[in-house]
Amino acid sequence: MENVKEDYFMMFTAYPDVVNVSQLKDMLGIGITLAYRLVKNKTIPALKVGREYKIPKKNIIMYLTNQY
Repeated sequence: MENVKEDYFMMFTAYPDVVNVSQLKDMLGIGITLAYRLVKNKTIPALKVGREYKIPKKNIIMYLTNQY
């Protein structure tokens, strides 16, 4: 499982350590509505700063590796 996480870190090197919902959408290849739903339902933990969500890249990798 550790190798899988490393692969995702390698795959997402073009993205910063903290991304917004638009970047999350691009990373997962999903629509913007689903990206907001994942964040608002706390399926992928995020922090709301002002009007924007900030999502640590590690949370996305944890989601993809079924660690949440």
